[in-house]
Amino acid sequence: MARSQETFSKKEKDKKKLKKRQDKQQKKEERRSNSDKGKSFEDMLAYVDENGMITSTPPDPGRKRAIKTEDIQISISRQGAIDPADLIRKGSVSFFNDAKGYGFIKDLESQESIFVHINNLEGPVKENDKVTFET
Repeated sequence: MARSQETFSKKEKDKKKLKKRQDKQQKKEERRSNSDKGKSFEDMLAYVDENGMITSTPPDPGRKRAIKTEDIQISISRQGAIDPADLIRKGSVSFFNDAKGYGFIKDLESQESIFVHINNLEGPVKENDKVTFET
C-alpha cells in the first residue's frame, strides 16, 4: 500500500485555509443581514426645508410660497451709479522714489496706503506733498 503524499504541515495549512474561508463567508453573511441595502425608496429620500436643513419629513404643501422667476438674480448684483465726487480723495505722499518711478500716497480719511506709478502722475511730486487723487 502507498503512503499518503500529504504531510502533517500540508494538512494544517489546508485546515487554516478552510477556516479562513468559513470566517470570511460568515462575516459576509453578517454584513448582508445588518446592511441598510434593500430599504424602500421612501426610506432613502431626504428633503430640504425652507431654512436649507435636510429632513426626513416631506414639506407641507400649504406652507409653499410662490416665487416669480423674474425676481431670481443669478448674476452679480448691479451697483448704483458712482458719484464722480466720491472717487476724488485727498492725501499726502508718504514715499516716492524718482529713480524707480513709484511711490505711495497715504489717504487722509481712511489712512490706507495707495500705490502710485510715475506714469499715472500729472506732474512731479515729492515726499510730504499734499495731493488729490482718484483710485
